[in-house]
Amino acid sequence: MTHLTIGSEAPDFTLWEASGKSVTLSEEIKKGPVVLVFYPADFSSTCQEELCRFRDVLVDYNSLGANVFGISVDGIFSHAAFKEKNDIQFPLLSDWEKTTIQDYGIVHENLAGMTNVAKRSVFVIDTDGTIVYFWVSENPGKLPPFDEVEMAVKKLA
Repeated sequence: MTHLTIGSEAPDFTLWEASGKSVTLSEEIKKGPVVLVFYPADFSSTCQEELCRFRDVLVDYNSLGANVFGISVDGIFSHAAFKEKNDIQFPLLSDWEKTTIQDYGIVHENLAGMTNVAKRSVFVIDTDGTIVYFWVSENPGKLPPFDEVEMAVKKLA
């Protein structure tokens, strides 16, 4: 389980987006609350369902001033193909070096032979950099409680 708690400062990071642009958390929270959606792998059925559910409500998050970022250890080329196939309109960030999942304490050491991938988890981060909500699953087949995530964002609006 993650060592982070509600009220913890979210570990900062700079990761690369499928477009080749870098994204830094401390810069993004200046624009509004951030929802970090960590997932094990592009193109797996549960990950696809999860990210498409966030895609389908992205306008709701954006209307609350929040931005959504998907994060996995997949590379930017995999992310680009996954985004295109599923029409995902928010950035997918590559934690290729697996440092961010370590910083957030959400490393799945062995998932069906894949080593050190992200546990399915969601963090909502306020504009001051504090974690106001998080959900981490030991079960990679379990989807996050979408209603809870949205309520956490609404409380910040």
